[in-house]
Amino acid sequence: MRFTQHYLDCLSQASYLVGDETTGRAAVVDPRRDVDEYLAEAADAGLTITHVIETHVHADFLSGHLELAAATGAEIVYGEAADVEFPVHHAADGERISLGEVTLEVRTTPGHTPESISIVVWEHPDDEVPYGVLTGDTLFIGDVGRPDLLSSVGVSADELAGRLHDSLHEKLLTLPDATRVFPAHGAGSACGEDLSTETSSTIGDQRRSNYALAPMSRERFVEVVTEGQPPAPAYFAYDAGANRRDHDLLPPGAPPALDVDGVRAAQGAGAVVVDVRPAADFAAGHLAGSVNLGLDGRYAEMAGTTLAPDDDIVLVTGPGQATEARVRLGRIGFDRVLGALEGPEAALAAHPELSRRASRLTADALDARRAEDPSIQVVDVRGPGERLAGTIPGALSIPMAELRARRAELDPSRPVVVHCAGGYRSSLAASWLRSQGLDDVSDLVGGYAAWADRHAAA
Repeated sequence: MRFTQHYLDCLSQASYLVGDETTGRAAVVDPRRDVDEYLAEAADAGLTITHVIETHVHADFLSGHLELAAATGAEIVYGEAADVEFPVHHAADGERISLGEVTLEVRTTPGHTPESISIVVWEHPDDEVPYGVLTGDTLFIGDVGRPDLLSSVGVSADELAGRLHDSLHEKLLTLPDATRVFPAHGAGSACGEDLSTETSSTIGDQRRSNYALAPMSRERFVEVVTEGQPPAPAYFAYDAGANRRDHDLLPPGAPPALDVDGVRAAQGAGAVVVDVRPAADFAAGHLAGSVNLGLDGRYAEMAGTTLAPDDDIVLVTGPGQATEARVRLGRIGFDRVLGALEGPEAALAAHPELSRRASRLTADALDARRAEDPSIQVVDVRGPGERLAGTIPGALSIPMAELRARRAELDPSRPVVVHCAGGYRSSLAASWLRSQGLDDVSDLVGGYAAWADRHAAA
């Protein structure tokens, strides 16, 4: 058997290639949209990808089932409850997909979504203990899938949480303790509340250590897994819908190269200028009206939180970064990239009238400004769980996922200082607010961590 986990740090997303080297048949489970990595591995191993299996209709990324099927002719497989608008095989509970000796067993495990399935991997069909189980978003390492993402379309979080309890106890915890657990996400994903940085475990370890699997009533489980969930990024609903439809494939290659005049023309026509350089470089000089969405952080997720799916986008990047910046947007289905300006420093130097600097404050500078001007609005864009570590007195809590919807709560006539945990999201939030017409907006260098360190030392 060939078994490979492909882990994508920027989305905390795991996909899997499982193959039988004697027959040359393989399946890919929960693929991302840029599929060259799977194709290259299969070619190197002499495998043919015959199945593309989705554990559920994903909300946090646009999956690569259509791309893989187009490239290989593979059959797309979903659980029997999946409602999608393209040809698929609906696998029944208990159905086995044979790759040769290697066998994949489908278990229906609703809860995160109604159509969720898990895939038990058998190295040999008559083994007493399976090699592992691909749990999708049903069971994570240290957590379970959140059941509230479909509440906006009329599916009760409590109902799904109850079904999740049953799936865990009747379908997954019945597996032997030695069964390896391979989830679809790790720490940082918004698909759960308290995911581990580990990307695999065993049923036995999770039985002992996962808070959601501790002995409790079904009613208490529902309470535990529905309380305290962070706001879902705005793009989740878009991706969940797009993953049900037949849509265009990932655009190939690099975006068209633009000069500063081309960027300005696109911006004048309504395009959003996204500058992917680090916050310090952006602060030193950037095109007026652009948004700082650093490629060095959770770029795609933050793009989906800040931009709209139908936005036309122009990229401003460091040298050689345009293709990566476009592909990572494509992973969440944001394909409307008109072009890119790579290495903008020379262009901005030649057009100083178009260049702006961003205001960034240290913790000491923030304290000094607040002492001088009590009207300053401090905005905390961290999530609810992050604020348990402490808050800056008087700060207004607007999680990053809610900023677009709640911008009107800010008084544009008063200065604004934005902070997050470490500084990445605050540069994005501050630049987005400036792009929306707020003039006096700064961000806190080092975020709450820097402010807390400064006051702990005082």
